[in-house]
Amino acid sequence: MKSTLLLMFSAAIVSVTACAQKDTNIQKPETAIDHEMVVEGLEIPWGMAFLPDGSILITEKSGEIIKFKNGQKQTITGGPEVYNRGQGGLLDIVLHPDYENNGWIYMTYASSEGEGEGGNTAVMRAKLDGAQFTNQEVLYKATPNTTRGQHFGSRMVFDREGYLYFSIGDRGGTNENPQDITRDGGKVYRINDDGSIPQDNPFVGEPNAKEAIYSYGHRNPQGMILHPETGEVWVHEHGPQGGDEINIVKKGKNYGWAEVTYGENYGGGAISDLTTREDVEDPVHYWIPSIAPSGMAFVTSDKYPSLKGNLLVGSLKFQYLEHDVLDGEEVVRREKLLEEIGRVRDVVQAPDGNIYISVEGKGIARLIEKEIEKTEE
Repeated sequence: MKSTLLLMFSAAIVSVTACAQKDTNIQKPETAIDHEMVVEGLEIPWGMAFLPDGSILITEKSGEIIKFKNGQKQTITGGPEVYNRGQGGLLDIVLHPDYENNGWIYMTYASSEGEGEGGNTAVMRAKLDGAQFTNQEVLYKATPNTTRGQHFGSRMVFDREGYLYFSIGDRGGTNENPQDITRDGGKVYRINDDGSIPQDNPFVGEPNAKEAIYSYGHRNPQGMILHPETGEVWVHEHGPQGGDEINIVKKGKNYGWAEVTYGENYGGGAISDLTTREDVEDPVHYWIPSIAPSGMAFVTSDKYPSLKGNLLVGSLKFQYLEHDVLDGEEVVRREKLLEEIGRVRDVVQAPDGNIYISVEGKGIARLIEKEIEKTEE
């Protein structure tokens, strides 16, 4: 009887923990992906947005905004005043889905405005007039400020209904923020394009809640993308020592940090004895060891047949581009592309189907797929 109960218990544990996929071993690439540098001489190019005229808007963490076209760089003035400390500075940049009609451009950045010393993550929108931003509007500012230099996030994406999603990290030094909906930090937020709060957000009307919150229990999401088929928002986020995750963002759901995690403290030692819990969403994938993911793209372009239908994720820690082969929501194969290219900060598929990556200390590169030479056996 005891052995039967033990088998039943073991099977239950397997069925629970199988919900999240551990990293598969990284494999030799089955495709020949190369690159060519398009924009050189950049320090920490954090985000990229592609204008209808083919030019690229590039954010440097230091606060500089560069417009690049036809081999020429142009500095854009009128951007946000940034709090440039640690991981904070000028972060992501995206165009409004109806940009050609309304001209709105959205940026996330660390800001020192508001309560307390230091800074916290903010969202601004503005319009581009020649080489200058105008009509600046701050849509959201996390509080309170802190002098900690960690975990500002932040990526953005618009969904198919025109809502803007953005991430703010837990801001480091505390594990309280992500589980508390009355505090900013460790969350994915959803707002209308003008900064107002959608009335069907999950915590609207909750006492003292930050009503822009859409999901909570995140650590530091630095990849965010819309799934091209389902329309769901996918994020990846940094774990500590192990436990980087890919999550599908769902309304009002808890993603566990720091009560449920596959990661451990830097230098060793458990953060939590739980890797899954009934009231917490399991990641669809997690990495051990951490790759320090930043930037993410779903490949839909016919220019890259061997990558189409899969994910590309930048690795800051190991300085390569990761190709994650998908079967539905499952990562079934990992491939390391462009080894030792440098710290890959962002990955974007442009409107023309080309894929670009930003590399710290180098610049912006365009991916090139080559045919693999086959040898006769």
